[in-house]
Amino acid sequence: MDAVPLAESIDAVAADMVAIEGGRIQLRDDAKQTKWTARVQPFLIGKFQVTQAVYTSVTGQSPFGFKGPQKPAERVSWLEAVAFCNRLSRAAGLSPCYTLTDDSAEIDTQANGYRLPSDAEWEYACRAGSRAAAYGPMGDIAWYAGNSGGTTHDVGGKAPNAWGLYDMLGNVWEWCTDLYDPEVYGPYRIFRGGGWNDSPRGCLAGNRRRSHPTYEVDDLGFRLARSQ
Repeated sequence: MDAVPLAESIDAVAADMVAIEGGRIQLRDDAKQTKWTARVQPFLIGKFQVTQAVYTSVTGQSPFGFKGPQKPAERVSWLEAVAFCNRLSRAAGLSPCYTLTDDSAEIDTQANGYRLPSDAEWEYACRAGSRAAAYGPMGDIAWYAGNSGGTTHDVGGKAPNAWGLYDMLGNVWEWCTDLYDPEVYGPYRIFRGGGWNDSPRGCLAGNRRRSHPTYEVDDLGFRLARSQ
């Protein structure tokens, strides 16, 4: 893959951040049979999933299973994703959000750098003011098992949601900052959104999965956020 200049990636990422007004959202976890309401502060979130071109320009690495500069970066673990956020933040002259340890990280909520969205931020942004489980007909909005052809696709190829965010459902799952249930699962982190190999039922706004922060697979990537 041809390298994209770092300065070009920094500018592209900044230009593609979408401002989201704060609000409240009701979340639920079917596995734990729980419901709760979360307050979401105003934040910024990426219009697109992080692409391979941007990831490689920041890290110098290209671990991807499905190669293509505008395809989403995948086979990236949670720890690698937050390390990317820190490197991008420093390169952009922003304060890094994470202090990394062996299998986890502490987040500085006051830092102005790039980070992963929280679980609540992700669902709030995905639903875009709607209570619907999907923001349109699945074939129009997402790359999933029924139309992906067994691969990822360039970001932004399907219709966005009402807030102009692409691929919130399908293409690749997206890491969130949050621990899932530390008392039961230790350092496991949440990921959201469904991927190219999932059925329509796997690509819904309320779906939540979890895995170890070192886990990496070709249907799991990430999207950037920033605090305002």
